[in-house]
Amino acid sequence: MWATTNTVANILPCQDVCAHGQRRHFRSTCGRFVSDNENHSGEFTREEGGTTHFGFRDVPVDEKEDLVRGVFNSVADNYDVMNDLMSGTLHRYWKDEMVASLHPMPGMHILDVAGGTGDISFRIHESMRRQSRRQMLSASNGDVTAGSITVCDINTEMLRVGQGRAEERGFDLSTMKFVEGNAMDLHQFEDNRFDAYTIAFGIRNVTDVSMALREAHRVLRRGGRFMCLEFSRVENDMLRQIYDTYSFNVIPKVGQLVANDRDSYEYLVESIRKFPDQHTFEGMIREAGFSYASHRNFTNGVVAIHTGFKL
Repeated sequence: MWATTNTVANILPCQDVCAHGQRRHFRSTCGRFVSDNENHSGEFTREEGGTTHFGFRDVPVDEKEDLVRGVFNSVADNYDVMNDLMSGTLHRYWKDEMVASLHPMPGMHILDVAGGTGDISFRIHESMRRQSRRQMLSASNGDVTAGSITVCDINTEMLRVGQGRAEERGFDLSTMKFVEGNAMDLHQFEDNRFDAYTIAFGIRNVTDVSMALREAHRVLRRGGRFMCLEFSRVENDMLRQIYDTYSFNVIPKVGQLVANDRDSYEYLVESIRKFPDQHTFEGMIREAGFSYASHRNFTNGVVAIHTGFKL
């Protein structure tokens, strides 16, 4: 998810990446990244004049962030409705399974990256509250005891939607914080801070996936868990053809009818096809320093939950 230049009340802003010394150094002296689109590895090499993919288009690396930002600015208000329509509500099941696999407990400190609308964080909160009640650790109002959930997203429009939903549901915003930040540079969070890092349907939009994985490893405590839900490669050839036909012909039309935005949904479909397959991404998680990296397919590989531990 990606940020706008607007200010959202009570959302904690990070420093502008160009104003932060480390990020300025990264942009000005490391050159630009070049994607390996042939093997879909998601890796980038630093070469002058490089490009990366924005859907099926090749664009200068320095422009991708703004392009993706524009997509999520456009879809923010209709994001969850469109998720229901595009997946036939299956995204709810996938997210439920992700949180159930995480098994969040009262007292945990969890970072949910690219989670601006709150879909994952709200599920985590409810799971922690149920556990707290079972263990009789919480106050009568069911608040999560001594834990916290930090929703971090680079798009303030998505954060605006999520914080509004949190307020409507009566969540305590002292234990569920909405923070603007970049998955590739989580400088506002110190090392070894969180017990778990979650990211759902967001990492494929990051310009440098490997950098985001390294940042995830840095901010996790020893024993902390990385968990990612992302679209993946359908295993069955016939089902893949059906899925491709649906994705490229139906989803953009639904985006046009419901959100008056065909182009954004064409990009989202294309971005899925450019993301590494299950095994390649699992290898990238290991290369970032995680142990026991594994994945679990759902709906014949339409999505996969990836996990790893910082030991």
